[in-house]
Amino acid sequence: MSLDAYRIETEPFFHAVGNEIAQFEAAHADRLPMMLKGPTGCGKTRFIEHMAWRLGKPLVTVSCHEDMTASDLVGRYLLEAEGTVWQDGPLTRAVREGAICYLDEIVEARQDTTVVIHSLTDDRRILPLEKKGELVTAHPDFHLVISYNPGYQSVLKDLKESTKQRFCAIDFTYPDAATEAAIVARESGVDAATAAILIRIAARSRNLKGSGLDEGASTRMVINAGKLMARGVTLGEACRIALVQPITDDPDIRDALSNAIAACA
Repeated sequence: MSLDAYRIETEPFFHAVGNEIAQFEAAHADRLPMMLKGPTGCGKTRFIEHMAWRLGKPLVTVSCHEDMTASDLVGRYLLEAEGTVWQDGPLTRAVREGAICYLDEIVEARQDTTVVIHSLTDDRRILPLEKKGELVTAHPDFHLVISYNPGYQSVLKDLKESTKQRFCAIDFTYPDAATEAAIVARESGVDAATAAILIRIAARSRNLKGSGLDEGASTRMVINAGKLMARGVTLGEACRIALVQPITDDPDIRDALSNAIAACA
């Protein structure tokens, strides 16, 4: 089965805030493994979708999680009516057929799982399928990209240095207030003044990071609040549903955010 279904036909909207597009294109030209670093909801996934469209490459996305095994990435034997057959995993398919493989939030995966990508991230560009006894040489168009949230760093949840040093990296963060408001207005359908209010509220939540919140409200969350408002939900209700309740259950933090909403309205 081809990877045509993984091609992005229409341009995903992405507002560049620096040289990230040119930087990625330069890395892609030599298929240098890329790491997109930044907080949740700041545009990393939208960026790689935009770049896959821009470069005309299929994009195979894998959402990493703590129960993901190496077999989930590379493939496994399955028992079917005609007997035992091998089925390639998403990483192997991308390696064979020349797609961009995007491992989203790779830090969520177990370290013994992520080790399988090491041989793809140096000049060997090979993927050993140990269970099958096959050595797959990467297609010339294969490109490995991972996303990584440095805010999740801990003793138990971080990338090995031997993994990090195999990648080039582009830092992502929330854009300046005017740019972020323009993005929110375009993506949600609210007017510019409403988008600016939502961004001020988000900024207040981000100031609480490390003081009760692990992460402040992301651009994605602000867009969701804007979409609710575009459907007739009031500012206070939209912010409570999309910004406050998802990120904390602490009553004091909720009160602080509610006060910020009231002050910005």
